[in-house]
Amino acid sequence: MFPLVSIIIPCYNDAQYIEQSINSALNQTYSNKELIVVDDGSNAETKAILNKLVPQITKLITQENQGQSRARNVGIKEAKGDYILLLDSDDFFESSFCEKAIAVFLKKKEIKIVTCQASLIFEDGSKVVYIPKGGSISNFIFSNSALGTSMFKKADWKVCGGYDEKMRNGFEDWEFFIRLLKSGGMAEVIKEPLYNYRKRKNSTTAIANQIKYELLFYIYTKHKELFIEDYENFVRHLLERIKVEEEDKIKYLKRSETNFLNSLKSIKSFFNRYK
Repeated sequence: MFPLVSIIIPCYNDAQYIEQSINSALNQTYSNKELIVVDDGSNAETKAILNKLVPQITKLITQENQGQSRARNVGIKEAKGDYILLLDSDDFFESSFCEKAIAVFLKKKEIKIVTCQASLIFEDGSKVVYIPKGGSISNFIFSNSALGTSMFKKADWKVCGGYDEKMRNGFEDWEFFIRLLKSGGMAEVIKEPLYNYRKRKNSTTAIANQIKYELLFYIYTKHKELFIEDYENFVRHLLERIKVEEEDKIKYLKRSETNFLNSLKSIKSFFNRYK
């Protein structure tokens, strides 16, 4: 008998996409699964769609808005499966993900996280494939090397304390993976784009990037022992970030200067025509 997979979908005001997200969970080729949706204080339009889909959902949990970390933890606590798969309510999986992820877990005992490549879908309809690194804790210290919507064991979630509910503004999946892997284990990347991720201006990730330095400070100080152990690489990483940002500023200034000079030339050309 194959193990039960619990698919958890936290939902907050995603009326436009939630049905597609739920259908992608229901349509997984892996049959031994359950679907838990956590309505994290959604609006009336979203609630109406969720109520329509209740017959297809194993369990619908409704709560006041408490943030994604809390919603994830609530859903996982109610899960009966040994394996947990998270799915954001505005995204969707290809149908074979669960089947391929479980195969990895059953084959490799050292695996704690199974993720995959992702098709990033931009608001203009264009797409690009994102490829996470995966690997051990050394790959996760400086950046997230797996999709936040990955599969892991419920037992590992419980041992490491679940998602940090203080983190309501993003990066909570990365911080969780650090705790998941700091005692050992690996993250495996399925080499196919089996996840479809919508790049939206008002997404949690977009909001997180606006306050990323505050979030980075929280993670760096919470796990300072890891960065102290690898102090030399940590400093190199920070300096590299500074270098990239400085190079971007120089490029921006050069573009601005070029645009300004071009504007002056246009103005000069305009007045020369009327001399």
